[in-house]
Amino acid sequence: MAADKLISSGGPWESVIGYSRATVAGDYVHVSGSTATVDGKLQHEGDAYGQTLVALNEVIAAALAQVGYSLADVVRSRVYMSNAADMDAVGKAHGEVFGDIRPAATMLAGIQFINPAMLVEIEVDAWKRA
Repeated sequence: MAADKLISSGGPWESVIGYSRATVAGDYVHVSGSTATVDGKLQHEGDAYGQTLVALNEVIAAALAQVGYSLADVVRSRVYMSNAADMDAVGKAHGEVFGDIRPAATMLAGIQFINPAMLVEIEVDAWKRA
């Protein structure tokens, strides 16, 4: 069964790898792993806190907005970090964005990203509440 809608970021890897920035299936939106890359340039090199905020507030929020959702609709987040020492900074940024929303969350460290300057990648699932 195909997704109701595929959301593209226009990034060059989507067609090569065969993925979408996000997919809509019924009342759910699933946003692919998102980094702090904006217009092809990684933001906040060396700053896990800054990268987390950009991934959430700019990249993920933009994907959700394309289909009328917002960060307030997020019910699950998965955070991948290259370095466990960044947990406090990443957790602080995640808490600033989701403190009142409180989605189910997973944080994993020790991830090796394709670009070693990427410190954080985040994916979310959102559900449109009635």
